[in-house]
Amino acid sequence: AVATTAGRLPARWVIHTVGPVYGRGDASTLASCYRSSLEVAADLSAASIAFPLISAGAYRWPFEDAVRIAIDTISAAPNSGTASLVLFGADAHARASAIADS
Repeated sequence: AVATTAGRLPARWVIHTVGPVYGRGDASTLASCYRSSLEVAADLSAASIAFPLISAGAYRWPFEDAVRIAIDTISAAPNSGTASLVLFGADAHARASAIADS
């Protein structure tokens, strides 16, 4: 993971990471994307970080599995400040909330 300036976005930085393609990487590879991004955020002394659901779009990672990996990894991180998982659409939010509550 690497940080760049955020350009015109309402943020100081954008942290970039490349997630694995489903079937070519495993859960530990996906989790490492979140951990690496959290480490970069900590190095920048960022108070908050927002994540998309890494690899769940074009890289076809199954939604439920991707949510569990994201929540477990972000929750286990020491001193992560405020971390948010940003999902698009009411259906995705409802599905992710049900997974988080289980």
